[in-house]
Amino acid sequence: MNKTQRLARAALLTALALGLSWMERFIPLQLLVPLPGIKLGLANLVTLFALYFLGGRMALAILCVRCLLGSLFGGGVTAFCFSITGGLLALAVMAAARRLPVLSVYGVSILGAAAHHVGQILVAVALLRSGYVVAYLPFLLLVAIATGFLTGAISSALFRAMLAADLPFLKQGGPSC
Repeated sequence: MNKTQRLARAALLTALALGLSWMERFIPLQLLVPLPGIKLGLANLVTLFALYFLGGRMALAILCVRCLLGSLFGGGVTAFCFSITGGLLALAVMAAARRLPVLSVYGVSILGAAAHHVGQILVAVALLRSGYVVAYLPFLLLVAIATGFLTGAISSALFRAMLAADLPFLKQGGPSC
């Protein structure tokens, strides 16, 4: 794959992640889980895809551009801090977890969701200059199990369908779904 194709693929995936992130703002998850700031993490579908099929560097580039553009389009500096810290920690944990043969994409996704929440709590502690925010973490980690499982399930189904379609741009030896 040449440089232009890689750039076009990264741009397409970044746009998809931005669209998914924007779309999930309209899903009233707080009706089911009355915790502020809870989201499904649909943009993580793109991060998982990039990590498994395009590699860590491409996943990192897509994540960083998505966080930057997302904050420019409607979040501001504070939202960027939360998004990039959670996203980077999640990507690092998922990249490490992916190497463990006992974990499927479900486990990798759940660990990524949990790491994202840990990253966001770290930012909240720094911004608020208070350790009391950490008391919110156990609730977020419980939600991470559910949202990470859901994202893992969707990813697994998408990965299986894409591998069955035998698309030429997918790396061989993809995920264990």
